[in-house]
Amino acid sequence: MKIIINSQLRLLCIGVMTLSVSNSVVGHGGVAFEEDLCVISINFMQAHFTVFQPETSQSDEFCEDIPDITNSVFVMEYLHDLLYEMNIDFRIVRDINNAGQYADWQDIQGIDDLEAATVYYQQPSIESGGYYRASYAFEERGTYIGVVTASHPLEDRDYNAVFYFQVGGRDWGSIPLFIALLVLAQGSYWYSSGGYAKYKEKRSESGLSA
Repeated sequence: MKIIINSQLRLLCIGVMTLSVSNSVVGHGGVAFEEDLCVISINFMQAHFTVFQPETSQSDEFCEDIPDITNSVFVMEYLHDLLYEMNIDFRIVRDINNAGQYADWQDIQGIDDLEAATVYYQQPSIESGGYYRASYAFEERGTYIGVVTASHPLEDRDYNAVFYFQVGGRDWGSIPLFIALLVLAQGSYWYSSGGYAKYKEKRSESGLSA
């Protein structure tokens, strides 16, 4: 019995670590990590992407896990020369279809009413200085999808970056359910293998000896 419990505990630890790594190390959607910096890919072009919450976290920088429900400043630093010449807009939508960390442009196209799902939209602008800024005061904890659209300066062509992020604390996803199922399985095994009967027997023996 002891060996089985230890084995299941090891499985629990491995499962929790695996789920945690998948939530925190792997970049969400269009977000990747390079030298501790968030980078989004707008087709073949890239930009550093950072979120600040000056009212609660001062100069701390965030990527896809935004801790507080408050005013948030989104900053992109262009890493491709063409972006300096492009009209770029920024949209934040609620993840109403639960696309999650692998959200892509098809998921955005699959939203029936994009305007209704949109909580923030900033009109297109050309930022020749190489920095794009947007600010939005979140009102609800939850999961969101950011959408960056860049329009080619000479051709009728748009490029998109889509990335998932969460606001108001980490979403533990299926970890609590995983733990609950493991505890239930352990309890069922203990009961069906005679553990409860042995427990009652020991209680009875203790009562008689007293």
